Amino acid sequence: MLVNWHDPDHIYLFCGKTDLLKGIDDLAIVVTENYGLELYNNSLFLFFWGGT
Repeated sequence: MLVNWHDPDHIYLFCGKTDLLKGIDDLAIVVTENYGLELYNNSLFLFFWGGT
């Protein structure tokens, strides 16, 4: 998949407790099932870990 990182249509920031040990497939499930977002609409998804 070719993504234009310089000009995304949307940027989504996922703040809070995100398990960054999950693989890309599990993070994609979080995006689609928990938030109802499409993965292939020229969007950038950024995950932040809220732990210490």
